[in-house]
Amino acid sequence: MVEKNVSRITMIHLLGLQTPHSITFLIFFIFLLIYCVTICGNLLIITLVSYSKSLHSPMYFFLTQLSVSDILLATDILPNMLHAVLIKGIVISFSDCISQFYFFCVSEMSECLLLTVMCYDRYVAICRPLHYTLSMNLQLCWLMIITCWVLSLLVVLIPTLTVSQLHFCGPDIVDHFFCDLDPILQLSCSDTANVLLEVTIMNFVLVVIPFFIIIISYVYIIITIFNIPSIAGKQKVFSTCSSHLTVVCIYYGTLVCVYLVPRRGQSVDITKFLSLLYTVITPLMNPIIYSLRNKELKKAVAKIFNHCLHLHFNE
Repeated sequence: MVEKNVSRITMIHLLGLQTPHSITFLIFFIFLLIYCVTICGNLLIITLVSYSKSLHSPMYFFLTQLSVSDILLATDILPNMLHAVLIKGIVISFSDCISQFYFFCVSEMSECLLLTVMCYDRYVAICRPLHYTLSMNLQLCWLMIITCWVLSLLVVLIPTLTVSQLHFCGPDIVDHFFCDLDPILQLSCSDTANVLLEVTIMNFVLVVIPFFIIIISYVYIIITIFNIPSIAGKQKVFSTCSSHLTVVCIYYGTLVCVYLVPRRGQSVDITKFLSLLYTVITPLMNPIIYSLRNKELKKAVAKIFNHCLHLHFNE
């Protein structure tokens, strides 16, 4: 596409979800409740792991980082979306839009890497249990976490800077509830080939490769579980990775639906609905899945709850 000598747009109008006026406050309340539950649920996991000695293990340490990623994603998307629901669309600056896109990508990429690290932790615990304590030491855990965040922050910066250098000639209307890549590029009158190439490479490195690592790891995990003679033993071992497997299926399932299913002929409403799955529902579901399916977390919650009741009645 030939670049045009046009003035650069500085403001972007996000249309949001475009709900009927009669249910505006109901939709607003639902998403406000989702936001509050998401933040409180993930903060609860971080607090439990921090203060409960029984949860001081690599698996729960990685889980706290996943909660940080979910809080980042929810806080990046939901406040603007709630505002847009109330006033039927919002106007944000172009720089704010690019910032939202950057932190959205950082949270998504970090989640892919963190899920991979958590899978490796389960692989070592199940397939190489005698080496677990030595392999998953504190130094290695910190190294993997720092690597996940630094990679996400730096790699995502490359396409974000390229997008920010494009010429945008409008219209300045984005029919979405957040600044995703496709809606932003539709506003550009520059050649977007470089951006698409960079995003493809980024997705291959931070999404596709981790996904195949997870698949290979679970193949070994499943083989190991099948080699356990007793049914009770199989169930006990599988229960240690069932929460992680559920989160992986939900997360990658929604990504496949949104980015790999052809969009030609797909309505804007369907695109928005699919986007809601991984920007709003996934951060909500992660702490719920880990809390409901994890006995140690439930024990820690019960212990803190009983301690609070004991303090209350002793006052």
